[in-house]
Amino acid sequence: MSFIRKQEKYILEVLKKLGYEEENVAILPSSKRELGTFQLNIAMSLAKKYHKNPFDLAKEIVANLDDRFKDINIAPPGFINFSFQEEDLLTYLNSCIKDFNQLVDKHDAKTIFLDYGGANAAKALHVGHMRSPNIGEAMKRLASLLGDKTISDVHLGDLGRQAGMLISEIMLREPDLPFFDENYQGEYPKVNYTPEYLGEMYVAANVASSKDEKRMALVREITADIDKGSKRYIALWRQLVNISLVSIKEVYKRLNCHFDLWEGELDSFQDVPSMLEILKPYLYESNGALVIDVKEESDTKEMPPLIVIKNDGATIYATRELATLYSREKRFKPDEYWYFTDNRQSLYFEQVFRASYKTNLVRKEAKLLHFGFGTINGSDGKPFKTRDGGVMELSSLIDLIKEQITPKIKEDLENKEEVKEKLTIATLKFADLMSFRNTDYIFDPFKFSSFEGKTGPYILYTVVRIKSLLNKSSLTDYKLINIPNTEVLDILLKILELPNILNKSYNDKSLNYITDFLFDLASLFNKFYNNYHILKEEQEEIRNTYLALTKLVYIVMHELLNILAIEEVEKM
Repeated sequence: MSFIRKQEKYILEVLKKLGYEEENVAILPSSKRELGTFQLNIAMSLAKKYHKNPFDLAKEIVANLDDRFKDINIAPPGFINFSFQEEDLLTYLNSCIKDFNQLVDKHDAKTIFLDYGGANAAKALHVGHMRSPNIGEAMKRLASLLGDKTISDVHLGDLGRQAGMLISEIMLREPDLPFFDENYQGEYPKVNYTPEYLGEMYVAANVASSKDEKRMALVREITADIDKGSKRYIALWRQLVNISLVSIKEVYKRLNCHFDLWEGELDSFQDVPSMLEILKPYLYESNGALVIDVKEESDTKEMPPLIVIKNDGATIYATRELATLYSREKRFKPDEYWYFTDNRQSLYFEQVFRASYKTNLVRKEAKLLHFGFGTINGSDGKPFKTRDGGVMELSSLIDLIKEQITPKIKEDLENKEEVKEKLTIATLKFADLMSFRNTDYIFDPFKFSSFEGKTGPYILYTVVRIKSLLNKSSLTDYKLINIPNTEVLDILLKILELPNILNKSYNDKSLNYITDFLFDLASLFNKFYNNYHILKEEQEEIRNTYLALTKLVYIVMHELLNILAIEEVEKM
C-alpha cells in the first residue's frame, strides 16, 4: 500500500472514532506550500453532512491526529494543512527504491479482455489505425501492473468487401487459378504474393470497382460467396490474410504493441450458427432483414434496432461481433471487456452490448465497455492526410517522423539506426497518448520530435542523462538520508503523487495523466541536475542522497515508459 493511501486509511479510522462516517478521504498536495506540503479538505463536506461549523470540525480532527503529522494549521473555512515527519517519508521512499510496487496501490484482481488493434487484412495500416493499439497496449500494461489478469486480441477485420475486392482482381489477372474453377476437386495451390503486391492489387481493384458497376457486382458476389462458406474462395482468402499479416505484424512490432490472440472475423464463422440459435427468439423481420430491438424505456434519443442478418441472408460485421463475444464468453469468461475504437463507433457498440445482455449471450455481471477516442489530425485540423490528399499509411507517418529525428542524432553514434527507431516511436507514442483519450488532436511531426518541451525525445533525453550519471557513480546501495533542499523535496513530493496518477489513468482509461507526470518529473529532475553538482558534492550524506534520488527517479520513469510501451536508449 502506498504511503499516502496508508495515511488516508488512518484518517478514516480517526473520523470513525469521532463518530463521522465517510467512505473516502483524499490527501492532496497543498495549494499553499508555505502552510504545509499537504492538505485535507474533508472538514467542509463533513460539516455540511453533519450540520457543523467546518473550522470547529477541523480543530476536532486535528486534535486527534498522532505525531506522524507535523506543522499542522487550519485555514478558513476548514482547510487542514500539514506535513509528514521527514523520517517517515524517507523510510517509505527508500522502500520504493528497492521495490517499485510500493508505489502501486493494487486493486482486487479482475480478468480483463482487451480488444484493440483492428487492422483490416489485405490493406495497409493507415494513420487512423494508430490510436487503438497505442492506447490499448498501454492500458493492458497498466491494468497488469495494478493487479488485473489481461487477455488481448487484435481482432482483425479479415472479412468483408476487401476480400471481394482483392479476389476479383486476382481473378482478372490470373483466371486460370483453380480457385476460380467450380469443378476443381484437388488441393488448392499456395500463392506467392508479397504484401506490397497485395496492396497494389487492392488499390487497383478499389479504383476499378468505383468506376464500373459490373466490377462492383462481382466484388459483392465474391464477398457473399465467402460469407456463405465458399471453400475455394475461403482457401484463397486465408492465404491472402496470412500474407498481409506479415506487414501488419511488422508495424505493430515497431509500435511495441503485442497481442495474446491474433483472431479475426474469420475465426467467428464457426460460432455464428450457435449464436443465431440463442438470438432466434429475439429476432424479427424488418424490410427483409433480421434485426433485434435494443431500445430501452430510458432512452432520450433514437436507438435503431441492430441488424443481424441482411435481407439477402448474408451476415454482417455485427453478426460476427456477436459470434466473437459468444466465443470469448465460452473460453474466457472475463469480468470486463474493454473495446478501444474510434468515438464514431460508440452507437454501434451500444447496440451490440444491449443485444448481448438482452439475449443472455453475455453474463449480466460481465461489463461490456467501449472506450472511444478522438482522431489524429493534420495542421489543418482535418484527419491526417498525405500531401496529395490521400490517406497516409502508418508506416509512412513513422518514416516522416524519422526524417525529423535523423539530423538531431550524432553521426558517430553507436547503434545509430536503433536509436533513431526508438526515438521515432517514442515521438509518435508520447504525442498520441499525451491528449485525453476522447479528444481530437493535431499531430505536428516537427514539434513532437523536438528534444525540448513536452515530447517523447525530451523524456528519453532525461533518462539518458540519469543513466549516464548513475553509471559514473560507484554507489551501489542507494539510500535517501535527508532532504537537503527544496528541489529534492519537490521531486519526492511529486513521486508521492504517482499511485493516484496510475489510478486516475486506469479509471479514465486515458494515459495523459502518465505523460503529464513524466514531463513534470523530468522537468523537476533537470532543474535539480542543473542547480547542483551531484557527483562533486563534498558532503557524502548529501551526495548519496542525490544519487539515491536520481536512482528513484530513474526507476519511476523506467516503469512509466514501459507502461506506455516506449523503449529507452543508452545514448543520443
